[in-house]
Amino acid sequence: MAKKNENDLKLEAFPEEITENGTRIYGETSYENQIATLSHYLHNTDFEGTHQEVQERRNEMMALIREFLEHKNRLQDYTEEDIAYAAESPFEFDLFREFYEVPFPSPKTYEHTFIDLFAGIGGIRIPFDELGYHCVFSSEWDAKACQTYFANFGTVPFGDITKIPAQKIPKHDVLLAGFPCQAFSIMGKMQGFADTRGTMFFEIERILKYHETPYILLENVKQLVGHDGGRTFKVILEHLDAMGYHVKWQVLNALDFGLPQKRERVIIVGFKDKSDYDKFTFEIPHTPYNLADILESDENVDRTLFASEHIIARRREKTEGKKIFYPSIWHENKAGNISVLDYSCALRTGASYNYLLVNGIRRPTSRELLRLQGFPEKYKIAVSHQDIRRQTGNSVAVPMIRMVANKINEIIKNKSEYGTSETPRFKKTANA
Repeated sequence: MAKKNENDLKLEAFPEEITENGTRIYGETSYENQIATLSHYLHNTDFEGTHQEVQERRNEMMALIREFLEHKNRLQDYTEEDIAYAAESPFEFDLFREFYEVPFPSPKTYEHTFIDLFAGIGGIRIPFDELGYHCVFSSEWDAKACQTYFANFGTVPFGDITKIPAQKIPKHDVLLAGFPCQAFSIMGKMQGFADTRGTMFFEIERILKYHETPYILLENVKQLVGHDGGRTFKVILEHLDAMGYHVKWQVLNALDFGLPQKRERVIIVGFKDKSDYDKFTFEIPHTPYNLADILESDENVDRTLFASEHIIARRREKTEGKKIFYPSIWHENKAGNISVLDYSCALRTGASYNYLLVNGIRRPTSRELLRLQGFPEKYKIAVSHQDIRRQTGNSVAVPMIRMVANKINEIIKNKSEYGTSETPRFKKTANA
């Protein structure tokens, strides 16, 4: 059984405001965090402690369930006995079916845990789910991304990470973070640490300092490496080194992982144990891509995704004299030049609506956008196409992360089986 967390996240931790006289004011944001607390409790039922501690957690669960029912206007349909039963055996309660019947459910048994910071729509998480790791905490501020995350993992991420004390986050083996990249990207203003989003690395540092997490995996745009003449990246590496992490990093391209998308990202891995660091390499086999594999038939594509005759004619004018082939992606850059390619350029959040046209005539579908990032076919679409465009533009190439996750997992598995003189063996936990 998992160890109890002495600093469990609780309802009272999330007032929207505390007045000068200490009064706590709760509102919609507080409710969102309450639902996050409930979903995390439901997926972390393996709690043990003293009789009083177990009873306190049970009472907290009952309070969360009442809030949940009240928000759904169904509190009157359930007795206190029903609520007590749901707190004891949530898996058997139909009320929480949407938390469990998801494409990527939490493993029933697990040996290792992770936290998912700046979680987006869960692209970094998926490979660790596939490996049987258990997510004990997630955080994401964007409401629509949280909606997609919940539909696929059954967990509502907590909101603003800057408002959550490190001691409230459960212990974990691996920290995952695709921290905000807009402050460093070409398409952003590249203000780095001068942009509030650029300072989110220091939230990661705050959590690592408290938990001394054994393994970390961070992802960002490749421009982070050269930002401000390399000084920004140097600061990040120096801070990780000061916390005792042995770090390796490399810029990887999604094209090398079987995806028809040119998406270059810097991957940073860190290890507390030098022997783990020595074992890790970024050596990868090249996997060929095929654009045709991810495209849907035009006959099955919503007609609203087709460009106007005017736009199609303009694209054809600008590609006169160029080699045209199919299937292809026609990419318009910021200068208005058109390239005809057998892959997509990097998906972007704030790009013009028609910057990518499949075969020069239509925009990619939601499923095609997810495929360009390597999301499994079972990944559920729970928001509008416009939201998916934005979310995939902010997400990661899943096969790229999968390669790194597999390499980290091999190191952890070896340590779990044999241990080392420096690091104790990991202990198996089970979600009862």
